[in-house]
Amino acid sequence: MSNDLTPRWYSPAEVAVLLGFGISKVKMKIATGELRSIKDGKYRRILPEWVDDYIRQQVERQEAA
Repeated sequence: MSNDLTPRWYSPAEVAVLLGFGISKVKMKIATGELRSIKDGKYRRILPEWVDDYIRQQVERQEAA
């Protein structure tokens, strides 16, 4: 039996690693609304599908340019 758990949401630091960004860039993307997030108590959390949405939007912008 495997005990591998898939995260249901990510911290900004985890998203930074996933996207290859610095933490300050991820926080800026959140502040400007480019990357969706929620506040859970004192923590900021990002759903995996919101990371996918951000990537998809970036690809669409590049293809439209």
